[in-house]
Amino acid sequence: MDTQNKTPLLTSDIDRVIEMAWEDRTPFEAIAFQFGLTEQDTISLMRQHMKPSSFKMWRQRVQGRSTKHLAKRSTTVGRFKCSLQRTISQNRISKR
Repeated sequence: MDTQNKTPLLTSDIDRVIEMAWEDRTPFEAIAFQFGLTEQDTISLMRQHMKPSSFKMWRQRVQGRSTKHLAKRSTTVGRFKCSLQRTISQNRISKR
């Protein structure tokens, strides 16, 4: 990650980036928008904070996956939303 113009990420932010990177439907552009990390920054972060075997498995899954890039995505792949999202007890949004 280019640390010249970027503030260091908190541990909770790093955990969230890793979680978003593992999700098939979350594009790298969403990570860039939320955390300011490019695809290469995300890959570097994953390499640094994961076991080598886990990183290798993740890279094999992500390479060539069209859902990880907005420009390559089919228009039929929308934003994922769980059908139970409103009924999850710990979801603050559902309690508004």
